[in-house]
Amino acid sequence: MSLTFFDQYGTPVAYTDDLVHIYLFTGEPVAYLSGQHVYAYSGEHLGWFNEGWILDHDGNHVFFTEQSSGGPLKPLKALNPLKGIKGIRPIKGVRSIPPLNPLRSLGWSELIGESFFNE
Repeated sequence: MSLTFFDQYGTPVAYTDDLVHIYLFTGEPVAYLSGQHVYAYSGEHLGWFNEGWILDHDGNHVFFTEQSSGGPLKPLKALNPLKGIKGIRPIKGVRSIPPLNPLRSLGWSELIGESFFNE
């Protein structure tokens, strides 16, 4: 199953083809899903994947998918760009202990687009 992750402006930022590995449309591998957790390949916990949304550490909404439910009003989605050739995934680092799951807000995160994946 393939999912596209759209930001608060409806811009497609990243995708997954296997519900585990997350790539930018350039083909760069940037994160992976482990259960409800989103991790950078370094092992840093980035956020949560919940009800089709990726949430930041404050419980704010960073990305939505076609399957997202609840949360803030979703914008119109832009067309997906062409996918670049997938890069080689880095070796996964030791996962950090995730923080406590915050209460889910109804707002958007201050982290926009690719900045969510930058450590």
